[in-house]
Amino acid sequence: MPNSARKSWEKYKEEEIVRITDAMRGLGYALDLEQVHIGGERYLQSGQKLVLTGKDRYGKRVVIKGSSRPAGMREIEREHEQRTLLENLPFAYRTFESPRELAYGKRASIRYAVTEFIQEERGFLKYSTEEQFFLALKAFKEQEGAHATTAGHARAVRGKFGILSAEKYLADFGDFVRLSGSHDTLLRAHAFLSEHREIMDGYGGFLTHTDFVPHNFRIMDGKLYLLDHTSLAFANKYEGWARFLNFMTLYNPELEKYLSEYVRLNRSAEEYLALRLMRVYKLGFLVSYYASTLAKTEGNLRSLSEKRISFWLKAMDAILADTQLAQETVDLYKKERDALRSEEEMRRQRVLNQL
Repeated sequence: MPNSARKSWEKYKEEEIVRITDAMRGLGYALDLEQVHIGGERYLQSGQKLVLTGKDRYGKRVVIKGSSRPAGMREIEREHEQRTLLENLPFAYRTFESPRELAYGKRASIRYAVTEFIQEERGFLKYSTEEQFFLALKAFKEQEGAHATTAGHARAVRGKFGILSAEKYLADFGDFVRLSGSHDTLLRAHAFLSEHREIMDGYGGFLTHTDFVPHNFRIMDGKLYLLDHTSLAFANKYEGWARFLNFMTLYNPELEKYLSEYVRLNRSAEEYLALRLMRVYKLGFLVSYYASTLAKTEGNLRSLSEKRISFWLKAMDAILADTQLAQETVDLYKKERDALRSEEEMRRQRVLNQL
């Protein structure tokens, strides 16, 4: 059974690339021969669209998103609509920078969107911790600049962006618990969220990128360009912070500490609690995601999924206790993780600048 998931992805990928290649040829775009981003463990989160790199007729690099499947086509359509709406939100004082959209439409069976390729000088994690701190803080403040505070604001975004409330967060987390086997840490986390549901709602209605991590943005000329609009939602303003800080648990614990301390020292105790609540919620998502991969994996990758579940539960315990995860725990996990990864996945991680 695990092999069938991988084989199904490989078959879908090969057939879809042929269809996208044919569709792009008539528009003057050619796909790169090597597509590192869709290799390795990508099949576990395959979705219904491909994100590919290529060039235009003048040799300039582009990003091509394409799908022939209904769900993938809807996702591309929704992202196009979100990009357009985001540029014209009447209550947003600042918005994200985005790569310019060069082409959008449908050819034969393919819905597509082509955007310019943002060639950054260096990946986010190659900047100093101080530079990373100010780049991230600026991005979070920009998100907080778009706040749907009235019924009119809500109408403007309803149907185009997700609108998340404490009720939705708690329902989701209940699903995370069931999918992950009702682990004691998850049960305590669910109680923690339930106890503070009013605080989760109290900081809702903000434009938030729910998957705000370095591989979803690039930096050029000091500006941060958002690559993925599908994870934009009007939600608790600390959901984006939470995803980012949880990511930095592995990739820059010093930055995780500085940003967490910034909120604790410069904002109210209630806001700091809101950040912790969202971190717990996002960790619940990670644990349930890796629990869902167990049936699709075997050998080293299954062992890795099990280690990931254990690691992120330890991270959740640390947030519940309001402490930082021990560096020894982080270092041991990263060593074990990299030993279990395939060479194909290691190549993908190098391209993402996450090694």
